[in-house]
Amino acid sequence: MQVWPGQAYPLGATYDGAGTNFAVFSEAAERVELCMVHEDGSETAVELRESDAFVWHAYLPGVMPGQQYGFRVHGPYEPGRGQRCNSAKLLLDPYAKAVSGAVDWGEAVYGYHFGRPEKRNDLDSAPHMMTSVVVNPYFDWGNDRPPGTDYHRTVIYEAHVKGLTMLHPALPEEIRGTYAGLAHPALIEHLTELGVTAIELMPVHQFVNDHRLVDAGLANYWGYNTIGFFAPHNAYASWGDRGQQVLEFKSAVRALHAAGIEVILDVVYNHTAEGSHLGPTLSFRGLDNASYYRLADDPRYYMDTTGTGNSLLMRSPHVLQLIMDSLRYWVTEMRVDGFRFDLAATLARQFHEVDRLSSFFDLVQQDPVVSQVKLIAEPWDVGEGGYQVGNFPPLWTEWNGKFRDTVRDLWRGEPATLAEFGSRLTGSSDLYQGDGRRPLASINFVTCHDGFTLNDLVSYHHKRNEANGEDNRDGESHNRSWNCGAEGETDDPAVLALRERQMRNFIATLMVSQGVPMLSHGDEFARTQHGNNNAYCQDNAISWLHWPHPAEDSSARARRLLRFTRSLVWLRRDHPVFRRRRFFHGRPMQGTHDELSDISWFTPEGDEMRDSDWQAAHAKSLTVFLNGSAISEPGPRGEPVTDDSFLLMFNAHEEPLDFVVPVDHGRQWQVVVDTARPEGVSTDGPKMAAGERLTLTDRSLVILQRPG
Repeated sequence: MQVWPGQAYPLGATYDGAGTNFAVFSEAAERVELCMVHEDGSETAVELRESDAFVWHAYLPGVMPGQQYGFRVHGPYEPGRGQRCNSAKLLLDPYAKAVSGAVDWGEAVYGYHFGRPEKRNDLDSAPHMMTSVVVNPYFDWGNDRPPGTDYHRTVIYEAHVKGLTMLHPALPEEIRGTYAGLAHPALIEHLTELGVTAIELMPVHQFVNDHRLVDAGLANYWGYNTIGFFAPHNAYASWGDRGQQVLEFKSAVRALHAAGIEVILDVVYNHTAEGSHLGPTLSFRGLDNASYYRLADDPRYYMDTTGTGNSLLMRSPHVLQLIMDSLRYWVTEMRVDGFRFDLAATLARQFHEVDRLSSFFDLVQQDPVVSQVKLIAEPWDVGEGGYQVGNFPPLWTEWNGKFRDTVRDLWRGEPATLAEFGSRLTGSSDLYQGDGRRPLASINFVTCHDGFTLNDLVSYHHKRNEANGEDNRDGESHNRSWNCGAEGETDDPAVLALRERQMRNFIATLMVSQGVPMLSHGDEFARTQHGNNNAYCQDNAISWLHWPHPAEDSSARARRLLRFTRSLVWLRRDHPVFRRRRFFHGRPMQGTHDELSDISWFTPEGDEMRDSDWQAAHAKSLTVFLNGSAISEPGPRGEPVTDDSFLLMFNAHEEPLDFVVPVDHGRQWQVVVDTARPEGVSTDGPKMAAGERLTLTDRSLVILQRPG
């Protein structure tokens, strides 16, 4: 085998048509071996003799795509000094573009002996390890163009690759649970008819099923356990795992783009699958433990602000380079349209505190590629001071957990909720206006993968996580849920009717709120996890979507909610008054003849809200006027944006209430949405005149429209 010096950049394995350049960083290494892994498991080792700035490299002519490889690092194994090199462990390339196989759990993949963590383990891990794979970077993208959907037109659909496609009746069995399933016309048709503009995929970076879960017969279904930041997860590929997963993922992106749907990735750059000091040695730990991880004062241990055992060292230039290189790769080579950053507060921790001006955010801000895609933060972690909703830099949008909590509280009847609800409905100016951001910084959601599904939110007061094997101790205990009068499954028609109404209330509230709405996959047809609010380890029918079948009477409820959700999504998409790009002013707009404010608030009696009305503990109802003639932001060519006007009537009381249509805000209105009706939406709803009374069913929402 010929070995040429090669180049120190780019890192990873880079195929150029004639051979492959290999480069890997390790400051701790005394010697690095590149191991070509053959079909029978044997290895051909090549010593990397060139090292520039601690990057070890070589070029191997004739090494082609599909070649499996790994590294063995010779260096200090001194946990007391933070170093854990061990040449007996075959290591994944941190920059691998594809990974083959899965970890075969056993003592050999650990750097110590079970029961004796102080004793070094020199068992060869190669027979039990995944391998890195050389990939062919060439792909025919055809006429692919990123949709480039503006935030104010965006509707996000959070989904799991396997869960979304595993049980879809129209998909061939061989592509269920895969990237190819995402690209199937039946799946894309569902998304386009629903009206979503972006699919936010739960982790598709190569991840590992934890040893503990595998032993328990479970799996790391959600995938928040990354080991490869450049490689698409190989278990979601139907074609193979020797680089085929890259082609299949790109094909899915191309198909979704052709339908006008953006692809956003949920990414986990805060920790890796190697876990705590008792975790396996798979890659980073064996390459250069102290350069990749935040170590405690006693360097045998790790700082952990993620609850997973370790945290990446965000002040290390090599970690920052890894993350930025990964982000750019997924944008430029895989053509994704944005990222949602898991536990993003951890990315801001340079030392112990959360610093919103940390190096990572500075790098993103100035990066000409990454700064131009959608950047969404999950603005919390488990460390001290980790709840940072509203505190991310202006370039970023955030999952708005306060929207979720407040909307849940309103509809379950919590007292003294109206004032905060008003802020959440109008884009959370208290969180985002102070630093120059706009309503679109708020990613609004009622449910997501983590917690109850929408159906379970209105069906369970208590979590039912026994299947997770932790005696129901895992998962959030305070869910702000309400079971509508019966815990779990029931045949009571009154309870079922109320649950349907509550689900419609949540969907409608989400779609008429300023900000960017996000639906959780399957909520549009009332999927259930039977009360499991932490199904991270359930790679089975608990988590997979059961699609409603047109011929089954039992799915009539699901089909009704699906029709309602589609209608509300399209109502939002058709009317810019629900998706303003600027905050409301609370006064008439200058330069128009309309003397009405852009937004007004009324009691059910039709009187303007006073401070005492907002603060009254018993108050659970209000009317909101949205003035379609007073939208302050111009269109893309500077033209005025006008729309119909709307009245939103919220009755979160447990009793029916009469609402008065406010006077002086329009003579004639028409009811277009009434969540008390099973179909919810109507094009021929009753017409109401100013001053008339309309009775709203207990816990219901009515939307009235007045042509502009």
